[in-house]
Amino acid sequence: MITKSIKQYILAGFVCCCVTATITSCVDNDDIPENYYSSTKLTAAEFLQENSDQFSEFIGILKRTPYFSMLATYGQYTLFAPNNEGIERYLKRMGYPNIEGIPNETCDTIARTHIIKKGAFFTTDIDEGALPELNMDDSYIVLSSDSDVANHNALVYYINKNARMVDYNDSVTNGVVHVLNNVITSSSLLLADKIAEDSTLTIFSQALQLTGMCDSLTRYLDETYYCSEDSVHTGVMVRCTSGSALYTRSFWPEKRYFKYTAFVEPDSVYHAHGINNLDDLKAYAKRVYDATYPEDAGQFDDDFKNRKNPLNRFVSYHLLPRIGQYNSWVQSGELREHCWYTSLSDPEEFYETMCPGTIMRFAGPPAGLFINRKGLQNNITVRGVKVLSPSESGSIDQNALNGVYHYLDDILAYTTEVRDKVLNCRIRIDATVLSPDFMNCNGRGRYGEDILTGFKNQYITDWKVSPETYVGVHSDVGYWNSYCANAVCISGVFDVAFKLPPVPSGTYEVRLGYTVGEERGVVQVYLNNEPCGIPVDLRVYGPDPNIGWVEDTDDPEENTANDKAMHNRGYMKGMDSYRPWDADHPLRGNNWNLRRVLTTQYLTPEKTYYLRFRQVLDDPDRYWSFDYIELCPKSIYGSPQGEDTH
Repeated sequence: MITKSIKQYILAGFVCCCVTATITSCVDNDDIPENYYSSTKLTAAEFLQENSDQFSEFIGILKRTPYFSMLATYGQYTLFAPNNEGIERYLKRMGYPNIEGIPNETCDTIARTHIIKKGAFFTTDIDEGALPELNMDDSYIVLSSDSDVANHNALVYYINKNARMVDYNDSVTNGVVHVLNNVITSSSLLLADKIAEDSTLTIFSQALQLTGMCDSLTRYLDETYYCSEDSVHTGVMVRCTSGSALYTRSFWPEKRYFKYTAFVEPDSVYHAHGINNLDDLKAYAKRVYDATYPEDAGQFDDDFKNRKNPLNRFVSYHLLPRIGQYNSWVQSGELREHCWYTSLSDPEEFYETMCPGTIMRFAGPPAGLFINRKGLQNNITVRGVKVLSPSESGSIDQNALNGVYHYLDDILAYTTEVRDKVLNCRIRIDATVLSPDFMNCNGRGRYGEDILTGFKNQYITDWKVSPETYVGVHSDVGYWNSYCANAVCISGVFDVAFKLPPVPSGTYEVRLGYTVGEERGVVQVYLNNEPCGIPVDLRVYGPDPNIGWVEDTDDPEENTANDKAMHNRGYMKGMDSYRPWDADHPLRGNNWNLRRVLTTQYLTPEKTYYLRFRQVLDDPDRYWSFDYIELCPKSIYGSPQGEDTH
């Protein structure tokens, strides 16, 4: 339970750049494209009543819940409104004679499924994939599209694959209404059962069952978690700008979920590789994983539930203990378009899998989302495996009660090429992916609203947090001077440690990416409780002689020499491949965006490492805006040509 002492002004802090650009979805009519229908004098509830010839059945359902009156009040709602034809389809499918035959609790579920309470989202707000906010039933709304061949190939939008948007972007005073020809339904199946139900995934499903990894996908709701209503709905005000009176509201999730993602090859992909049954897949997995782990070859071949068994490794490498929709894995949409210098790098991210000691590398170029891809644009050295988008994945809804699965266009495996070549790179990991809980409650990926998602200290997977510490994930705000437009806010006289994702064996520089601020304090860093040099003063700007930041010149050789001198002091500039929204220069040009080399260590995936940060100053108003970490192998930072600045 959140105590009264926590519900005070907690100095959480971030450096926010005062730029007027915003990506917030809004209902201001000046921001709505000309072709949008604008009903400026109607609320969402009044819009339905004004068009009762289309929505009388849906109105009848809503009026049996508290939500019809809610849609008549001030706010920013996204309402997906099934028309009467869509309700009739639902009644026939479910066997109800009329809407009066629908149980009250089912009406409540239908209403919550069709309303997003925190934000008005238009079809232009995302390319495709999940909307940034969950619906009121804590489920994702997934947008996909297709061409209507009967109507001159006009673009058609679908919600969760089964509901067509027959009209959309109807602006109302308190949000936006999208009209559907069907009722949105949510699966009650757990992820493994949802996969088993898909007739195109028979071989993978059999392997999932044989290895027992299906049993690792059964958790859903944490019954031990509790959060008071005022913390969920009222929240606390947290100061979010250094040296000013600007505050951000922090809310705690009402429930804690365990969720999962599976990346799955359809049977057709296996057939293309000569894999026609489960025995063929066993043989394939043995060839791959005997090469990757020669020390285990032949020892566990018949023990399919052993984590070192080749098939078990194959299956578990496809699984992650967090939910991620298609557009959740790397930065996408408007932020990618405006903030990334895509000629220098693609948006990337790294995630630990459920195969012990392994990670995946995700890249999001314009051509789509790829796993274990290496290269840029026309210089791709390892293609990787493409994740099919919702529009490329057919008509089956891939969302389960506790997760989602995505189709792949080729076989995914932790091969020697992945280990030794794809992952032989600077591994930059955004702070917001360092716990599955940050994603499972939609804390990471919420954008356009200046808000913090707070976390109870004992309920953050892979983190150890002292009682007097506040931890919160900030939504993506494009004008922020931070990588990926977000950060993890840590405040108080804090003491936190988080588990580093596993990396291939080797010597690495472990680095911290951070923004400087006068109120951020001084932290002592430890790797597995061994001090990493002297404390890091988060208040000191780059030009300080102990850091040596010098503005770039027009002479590349001089810039390289300055970078080397700075690196010799244990510091680096920010990257040149990312910039805040509408800024005229990348983070590299800011003397308050720094990287600090914390330690140089030999790391191995067989060992677990915790990176700990302890606030040295005895001041509860200190904070740390945790941006990202880097695990950079010696082959990169010590290469003859030098490490790139991207």
